Parts: sequence; structure tokens; C-alpha cells
Amino acid sequence: SITKQFTAAVILKLQEQKKLSLDDKITKYFPGYPKGDSITIRNLLTHSSGIFNYTENQKFMQSGAFKATSKDSMLALFRDVPLNFAPGTKYSYSNSGYVLLGQIIEKVTGKSYESNIHDLVFRPYKMSNSGFDFKNLASDDKATGYNVYREMIKMPASVADSTTTYSAGAIYSTTGDLLKWHNALQSTTLLSKKSLALAYTPMLDKYALGWVVDTVFAKRTVMHGGGIFGFNTNIQRLPEDDVVVVLLCNMNIAGLEQISRGLLSIVYNQPYEVPKGKVAIKVDEKILQQYVGEYELKPGVTMKIMLANGNLKVQVTGQQAFDMFAESEDKFFLKIVEASAVFHRDAEGKVDKLIWTQGIVQEAKKIK
Repeated sequence: SITKQFTAAVILKLQEQKKLSLDDKITKYFPGYPKGDSITIRNLLTHSSGIFNYTENQKFMQSGAFKATSKDSMLALFRDVPLNFAPGTKYSYSNSGYVLLGQIIEKVTGKSYESNIHDLVFRPYKMSNSGFDFKNLASDDKATGYNVYREMIKMPASVADSTTTYSAGAIYSTTGDLLKWHNALQSTTLLSKKSLALAYTPMLDKYALGWVVDTVFAKRTVMHGGGIFGFNTNIQRLPEDDVVVVLLCNMNIAGLEQISRGLLSIVYNQPYEVPKGKVAIKVDEKILQQYVGEYELKPGVTMKIMLANGNLKVQVTGQQAFDMFAESEDKFFLKIVEASAVFHRDAEGKVDKLIWTQGIVQEAKKIK
């Protein structure tokens, strides 16, 4: 998803060239798009369009994401799905909006999205180790992404086809090239100061134009994370101090943002903690028994918590069961993957839900 800041940069450059406006309605580029006369390019950039996020289509993500897919087929994944809310009224992360932005770039310039990025960014700033078609990249330096990488088991991840991630998440790169990207933005040779000010002005939920804007040590930081099958990324920049931290990980794990903050703590001579390995403790079976049941992550996807030989196991719909290890009486972690669960009790002390963290934080209500 670090790709999104590149997409936003091209859109801002086209606005500088007066080839489009952030206030253009998307019906200008997609005639007849449902309620498109109420959705602007700015809404797409700031995730305030209300458009359904196609990566929430589980069927597509489990199979279709790995196959070459036409632009019309991508559009069909979300075009006719009712809006989640009136455009501009709320924030809801939507890769679909950035897919539309890529297609708008192509319609305005008459050349492919990928060519636009190469011509505007990669070539001028010598980002020679960056590109798009990672699936078919032939390089000895190509990293393998893993869903699981543990001493007992290593599970390489399938590689998404770049036609399905496109302008929302298809770019591959290196830490060195992303430093060049940072330097390009710092120089203002890529975008004007006015455009950069727009890019870094937060709207709803701290999201600006391809960047999340926050503060660290009372200093402004612009950042973005990314995650795809087998890979996680995080970039945090402090433009006023010309400081950048880039983390690229070839495994689906949580916590890169926290690691970035820890590294920034070192840079700014602030307190930090070195991550420590988790230690399993023993919990009474009577307490464990209270956690047994079925929890709903989302419609059609449940987590079954089972007790066997004095230990809890978790099984997500369609997956095998994995051992859970107690970190405290109500908090458990997995060794097979980077995931944890915290069991929650209601006012009467009964377990009513669990909080599941695996890259993202999800709440699962106890239904059985």
C-alpha cells in the first residue's frame, strides 16, 4: 500500500499541469458510475468515497488476486456495490478508490499507470530496483514472502498478480530506492511546495493524500504501512527534519509501525524498549474452559476455541487448528504465526468476545 503515495503524487502532478482537479467528479472519467456525481478525486485519495473495498471480497482474495485480471473485471468487483456512506462524511480505507485513481491517470495521460510512475519517479530519481510485476520478476535478489516462517514450519506465500493490486499496491522496491523517493519529495523537484502541503494535510482519521499524518515527539510525521500476501512494509518520514525510516519485511507480521517508532526514538534520544520474546505460562483448566466456544470474526468466518490436553487451540473457518499459549490469564499468542488473542468479559464476568490481532486488530463476538 506504499504504492498509494506514488499514485497520489501523479494525481497531484497532473493537477499542477492543470490536466485534472481534485474536485473533479468521477463521472467525468467514468460516465454513468453509480452516484459518481457525488464522488470527487479528493474523496478517492482520502478514503472518504464510501466505495466498497474490493480486498474485502474473500472469494476474490483467495483465488482471483493471483490471476491476471482486466481493468473492467477489477471495476466490476465494486462498481455496483452500494456505497457504505455518503461521500465525504466518513473515512473507510478503500483500495478500490485507488484502483479508480490509476485508471483516471491512464485516461488523462493516454499512457499506462506504470509508465506514468516510471517517467515521473523511477527514471528521474534512479529508482532502478523498483517496478510492478513482482510475480514475474527474474532476479537473484528477489525476496520470498512467507505467510509463516518458524523453526518448525515455513510457508511461502502466493504472489498477487500486479493487475489486481495495480495503483493501490503493485509497486515493489528496496529500502535504498525508498530513500531516493524520500529525497525526491524533500527536494520539491518532483512536486511543488503547494502540492506537498496538500499531500500532508490530514482529512478524516488523520489520512491525507496517500499519507497518514501524525506526530511523534511533538514533530509532524507522514507515514504509511502496507501489507500483502507474505510481505509487510512501513515508511515513516519527518519532512521538517529530513528523517525517514523504511522497514520492509518478507513475512506477514504485526508491529512494524511500533518498530519504526522505536527506531525514531533512538534517532531522537528518547526512551525505547527492545522487543522481547513471549514466555508461555500455565493457566488453570477451569479458566481455559470458560474461553471454549465459537467466535464470529465476520459473516461466514468464525474462530473455534477448543480445549485439549490442558491447552487451548484455535481454528479459523477453512484452516487447521493451532495451539495457543498463555501470556497472561486472558491473553494468548500463537507460535506458528504472529497472532494473539485477548478474551473479554462482560459486566457479569462472562466471556463475551475476543480481540484478535494478526496484522490488524479484529473483534470477534462469542456466538456459541
